[in-house]
Amino acid sequence: MPNELSRRTFIAALVAAGPSAALARAVGAQTAPATPPPPQPITGPQVALPPTDLKAPYPEAGKVNRLDSRFDVLMDADAKVEKICDGFLHAEGPVWVGGNNGYLLVSDTQVNHIVKWSPKEGRSVWLEPSGYDVGGVAWNPAIREPGTNGLFLGRGGIISAGSGARALLRFDLKTKKKTVLADHYMGKRLNTPNDCAVGPDGSIYFTDPPYGLVNRNAGPDRDLDYMGIFRLAPDNSLHLLDTMTTPNGIGVSPDGTKLYSSDAPTGWVMWDLDKQGNASNRRQFVARNVVMGGDSLKIDAAGNMWAATREGVTVFTPGGERIGFISSDQGISNCEIGADGYLYIASSTRVLRVKTKAKKLLFKTT
Repeated sequence: MPNELSRRTFIAALVAAGPSAALARAVGAQTAPATPPPPQPITGPQVALPPTDLKAPYPEAGKVNRLDSRFDVLMDADAKVEKICDGFLHAEGPVWVGGNNGYLLVSDTQVNHIVKWSPKEGRSVWLEPSGYDVGGVAWNPAIREPGTNGLFLGRGGIISAGSGARALLRFDLKTKKKTVLADHYMGKRLNTPNDCAVGPDGSIYFTDPPYGLVNRNAGPDRDLDYMGIFRLAPDNSLHLLDTMTTPNGIGVSPDGTKLYSSDAPTGWVMWDLDKQGNASNRRQFVARNVVMGGDSLKIDAAGNMWAATREGVTVFTPGGERIGFISSDQGISNCEIGADGYLYIASSTRVLRVKTKAKKLLFKTT
């Protein structure tokens, strides 16, 4: 009897500790390994290091690597790669605004800033907060990247993949007013839009992975259970073109008949676009074994792709041939062709530039 009471007392204690524990101990099951803790949330506004006041001549910070003679029409092999500004936590989505005497805007995704830079004025904060902004609070513990990500000229202003706002945004260049263009699809909240591009009819194409959320794929904050390639039509109707495993950068060919996106597991993919902007015939553009990586990208006026890869900014011809790259000692997320004859490169904590003969792709609708 005492032994029976002791056994009952032991089982009762296990049940009190939890049904699963009781069952596991009673049947002799092994304890499952502990689930790894989720990523630590951001607990307050993120602040970058104070920027260095850089002035010409700028320090060298990279190298041009010519792999094919066709690269010569785009860039000289001895062109100097220089650092023009720093002070970012994570620089992304550079876009050039205006002509030869214009300026550059760059997202700082984790600081919730859009930074402005020009040779005459240097570096300054153009907009703060740029992305997440609810009740006067510019951060959210569930959001890893509260700021904007990709920036692109369109609709008379700046179109942005608003990672922190979890929306596609438009900024007025004069007033800096922010307008939400899309934040839901079929009644569900978008993930965290990452990059965007504008087509010849004014359609806006964007990628929507959950990279801007703290818990990413497994988090409770996602409404959509897929990562989409979307098109916002000129009438503001939102269309899902395709789903992918890890979309990031996106671009449209100069004739508007091809859509491109990076896809880390496979490389870079492409679709055919019809006159209504519908995508079909998805296929490989550049395989991952050619070069690893797959962050954001830009298409130039001749149809070349300037893609952020493990080796830097890699240039692919319209036929998908790798002809050169610009390397750096820090990771590269995106680039932009300025009207002043420079390629601007978002490289982790700073922005680089190098002379280029490539021309920016601009449609009349932008």
